Amino acid sequence: MPADYQAAAPDAATPEEIERARLLFAGRVDFLKSAPALKFLPDPEFPEIAFAGRSNVGKSSLLNALTGRKSIARASVTPGRTQELNFFEVGDPTKLRLVDMPGYGFAKAPHSVAEQWRRLVRDFLRGRHVLKRCLLLIDSRHGVKPIDAEMMQMLDEAAVGYRLVLTKADKIKASDLDAVVQATLAEARKRTAAYPQVIATSAEGKMGIEELRCAVLEDAGL
Repeated sequence: MPADYQAAAPDAATPEEIERARLLFAGRVDFLKSAPALKFLPDPEFPEIAFAGRSNVGKSSLLNALTGRKSIARASVTPGRTQELNFFEVGDPTKLRLVDMPGYGFAKAPHSVAEQWRRLVRDFLRGRHVLKRCLLLIDSRHGVKPIDAEMMQMLDEAAVGYRLVLTKADKIKASDLDAVVQATLAEARKRTAAYPQVIATSAEGKMGIEELRCAVLEDAGL
């Protein structure tokens, strides 16, 4: 963990908060439905936390690590092809929903598919009052790319608060990770809707997973 990471991490959770978050995600987590258009969205009954990120950022792996499952979220075979919002319910009874948004970055996607994604995501972000926070995933090895900045702009314009979450933090040296954390923080401070903290995670090494679980519960108001 980089030396300055604690300054960028969420406020330290108590052991009780960490355990409460662990128990919630260790319980019922079920796939609810996929929504290829707004008319297919589930009723807005529970707080929702959305996960966004460009293709191959490690979103599926992070969702699996967060929920302690091996395959609750599966990566698309062809990046940029999955153009649906996938909803998962957490808790028994349900406490919140996780929304797996389609990955962006459309090197292999036709223009029409990219436009369909933009319309779906933009309309969802602007019209979903139960959406409490978006977690915007950034690959630690690359930092914030122009395509990520475009997504940040979309979130800013939709007035949806979001956290920046670094993925694959175990794939680079600690000193390099510290630099990426600081650079990502600098980007967050430029944005109107960005939460001014960064969570560095590794799905494989379980780094930052406890902090992320607690952040999800905090954002959902639980």
